[in-house]
Amino acid sequence: MTDVLFLNPNTSEKIYQSLSTKYTAIEPPTWSLLLAKSCMSKGFKVQIMDCNAENLNHEEIYERIKKINPRLVCFVVYGQNVNAGTTSMTGSTLLSKYLKEKKIDCLVSYVGSHVQALPIETLKNEKSIDFVFTNEGVYALWNILGLKKITLENIKDIRGIAYRNLKNNIIFNKTEIVVPNDKMDEHLPGYAWELLPYKKKPFDLYRSPMWHAEYLDDNRSPYAAIQTSLGCQFKCSFCMINIINRNNNEEIGVANTYSNMRYWSPEFIIKEFDKLLNYGVKTIKITDEMFLLNPKYYRPLCQMLADRNKDDSLKMWAYSRIDTVKRKEILKLVRKAGIKWLALGIESADKNVRLEVSKGKFEDVDVSKVIQQVHESDIEVMGNYIFGLPGDTKESMKKTLDLSIELNTMGWNAHASTPLPGSELYKIAVEKGYELPNNYEGYSFHSYDALPLPNENLSAAEMLKFRDDAFNIYHSNKKFIDKVFKKYGKKAAENIKVMTKLKLKRKILENFN
Repeated sequence: MTDVLFLNPNTSEKIYQSLSTKYTAIEPPTWSLLLAKSCMSKGFKVQIMDCNAENLNHEEIYERIKKINPRLVCFVVYGQNVNAGTTSMTGSTLLSKYLKEKKIDCLVSYVGSHVQALPIETLKNEKSIDFVFTNEGVYALWNILGLKKITLENIKDIRGIAYRNLKNNIIFNKTEIVVPNDKMDEHLPGYAWELLPYKKKPFDLYRSPMWHAEYLDDNRSPYAAIQTSLGCQFKCSFCMINIINRNNNEEIGVANTYSNMRYWSPEFIIKEFDKLLNYGVKTIKITDEMFLLNPKYYRPLCQMLADRNKDDSLKMWAYSRIDTVKRKEILKLVRKAGIKWLALGIESADKNVRLEVSKGKFEDVDVSKVIQQVHESDIEVMGNYIFGLPGDTKESMKKTLDLSIELNTMGWNAHASTPLPGSELYKIAVEKGYELPNNYEGYSFHSYDALPLPNENLSAAEMLKFRDDAFNIYHSNKKFIDKVFKKYGKKAAENIKVMTKLKLKRKILENFN
């Protein structure tokens, strides 16, 4: 018998609309892989079902679950984007309702950012969920799987969960600790890559973002994602990344109160890279929220990667902040390691807006100079922006768009400011009585139901329209198209033109002038 089945739901079309068929990434379920390996290290029998990668329907999933016969089903509703923990709830809850209707013979649990932020609300709204893990869930999961029988009665003393008891009361147990930094290698001992599905060869069901593949379809697979650290030391009010570190029983968890970074050792992580290389995977995303932050960890890892990248065949990308990539020697090392793209959170051209959302000392950085320096190091940039942050105006958003055009980065990503559950912006929105999305899709940056958070100067519709117009303006800009054509060729430039013609439908813009 399988002790636990980790489920990665399929939500793509609901969230990404017409972009889902071709242009969105299909990323390996990093947290499912981490939790699976952790449980396996304790002797538990584990399986992963990636419903997204295999595009499984509900009946197919149910029939597989019957054959697997797990003691516990665990929906993993994390994701590679900051909003994915909430937007993944769409596909997850539809599936768990279906499984409950089919009278599945085990408890159904959830782990992920949305349920960590709103455990009580989730259980109130979703009767198909028996219990949720209130932080990353490693130790709580071990303790539950260690039970002879996993029932609502037997889990009542397990720390780190919230559950609905037999009397239909919601109980929020005391918190459980997260894996401490000195136990990362031991208690989160890598990735269960061997459990991932594939067609002909490992990782062929996964594809990178278009920009990471130089805007060419043939370059997108095989593809993997890996973390070298967890959490973030910064406290940006729009972000919910640190909700994995939750350590209290507040009804609404706020990520920036749990700021904490934990690292695997470089020597341990390089073994996971070696596994991916042995699988033939060279297109890799480093999913750390802040990869280039602590030189104690990233320098030796980059050097070991450089030793494996003598032929410059690795095609990796990583996240960082503008203010962490100012030194040329760092960029030189990063490039040798095979990191050919950096995703940088520029957010806004307005220093006051950046200060408003707690971007720290970021205001002191000359953005244009840093981007130029990155480009001169033969590293491309994915520029990330947010329109409609607190303090934003039409003028400041225009200033941000103009800056992005001036920078002319090879990748451009922007969304309208959204109060993601787990972020400080969400709690502020609740306290001030702002209208919040009435479904999970409303928290998606790309969905029909997308509903940004208005500020004192801008309505939600104004923000969203500006974002969508800005997307088309940037990707239609001749300077950008010419740059893509020059480096990646005619086909890549044509792919961008086709992508730009795909218009997202937006509910709040249907009657907006």
